[in-house]
Amino acid sequence: MSDTIENTAETNVAGDELRSFVERVERLETEKKTISDDIKDVYGEAGGRGYDVKVLRKIVALRKQDADERAEMDAILEVYLNALGEA
Repeated sequence: MSDTIENTAETNVAGDELRSFVERVERLETEKKTISDDIKDVYGEAGGRGYDVKVLRKIVALRKQDADERAEMDAILEVYLNALGEA
């Protein structure tokens, strides 16, 4: 009988902890959606002011990169373009 009570208690504790994790993830997913919508709005506003949104997205991506990583990517890009006769 004590095993049944112990197993039930462990299940309740595990269930409460699991519920907590799920609810935290759900809350973060909601926040992520809100932030994503905000970013979309900023790009839309920039586009409405005449800025090229594709270029802005590229600038944001480039600014995330480490300077050495970016220089290496640029060098490889130049080599590939030269190989294709595009440079």
